[in-house]
Amino acid sequence: MQPAAPPPVASAPEKQPSPPAPQTASKPDAAVPAPPAPVAKPPSVTVIDAFDAKGILGRDVRSPASENMGRIADVVVDRAGQIRGAVIDFGGFLGVGSRKIVVDWGALHFWNVADKTASITLDLTREQVRAAPEYKDDQPIVVLGASGTLTPLRFPPLTMQER
Repeated sequence: MQPAAPPPVASAPEKQPSPPAPQTASKPDAAVPAPPAPVAKPPSVTVIDAFDAKGILGRDVRSPASENMGRIADVVVDRAGQIRGAVIDFGGFLGVGSRKIVVDWGALHFWNVADKTASITLDLTREQVRAAPEYKDDQPIVVLGASGTLTPLRFPPLTMQER
């Protein structure tokens, strides 16, 4: 009897070297894709009937006693964008001898803005308006109000970027 031959040994398949793993470290000069640009929202749209709104510049202002107080020349807004008052061109004739004053927005009453011939009523007398300090550009603004109180409007100081 001959010794039994050992069973054939299965040879292991040869291993192929695997390709190197991709490098994830970024190069300093590699271009980084920019984030997608934000999509602009469409603007809102409001429809106002012509009967419900009109411009007020140049409109006549009258006292409760129907005295002529002048015309609205401008609107004053604060740094926050809130309407604070109206500049009224007071007195004079055809712009000669007139002066501008600022009245509190809350002292004005807009009864019928759709009718351009209708005046705006101011809750002040002609004497009160006549005694008001004159409005001048780049000067502190004194706003004449109907309540008789004096309350300065306070804002934090402007930064260099806001100037």
